[in-house]
Amino acid sequence: MSSAADRYRRVCDQLPPGVQLVAVSKTRSNDEILELYALGQRDFGENRVQELISKAEALPRDIRWHLIGQLQTNKVRSVLPYVTLIHSVDREKLLEVLQEEALRLGRPVDVLLERHIAAEESKSGLSREELSDLLDQFDTGRFNSIRLRGLMGMATFTEDSNQILREFDLLRSEFEEVKTGRSDFDTLSMGMSSDYALAVASGSNLVRVGTALFGARRS
Repeated sequence: MSSAADRYRRVCDQLPPGVQLVAVSKTRSNDEILELYALGQRDFGENRVQELISKAEALPRDIRWHLIGQLQTNKVRSVLPYVTLIHSVDREKLLEVLQEEALRLGRPVDVLLERHIAAEESKSGLSREELSDLLDQFDTGRFNSIRLRGLMGMATFTEDSNQILREFDLLRSEFEEVKTGRSDFDTLSMGMSSDYALAVASGSNLVRVGTALFGARRS
């Protein structure tokens, strides 16, 4: 059975320079997180606000926490003091609340807009039209206390690598189109444990990896 160090080295060896690794630590214990921390990992991703806050308060302060799950508007105020990047912004109302809280805190909030690229309707994210509308609102200065860092998307859960690549290539193309003239727009978040190699081949510069780092979840 491979160790945490073996798994960490294996994943890191497959990532080119410039690709950021976020270790998806949802449901993982503090001890498991500290194993990767001791190996040098500093970016960790959580799906749930309360779990993120609990871990952030208990673990080393130099960990950078990423919220990768859906964020409810009533949880925005509680999570902002702890989070480095919010990955899954997919609606105007959430941006409105983030804008209000950023103004209250007196500092910008970094976000990614989530684009729906998968064939599965169950996956969340913005359509192309919805994305264009929100980008227009950023351009008019409506969300001037939110720092738009890039796009994220999840491919279809399938063994068809050609389909996954098509979906990743679509998002990469849109990312390149959108980033023109946007100085802070530098993050393309695609790829998880099952498909991060394909995502990197398609131009992802941030991958969210859980099982490949931590091993299978214990029952």
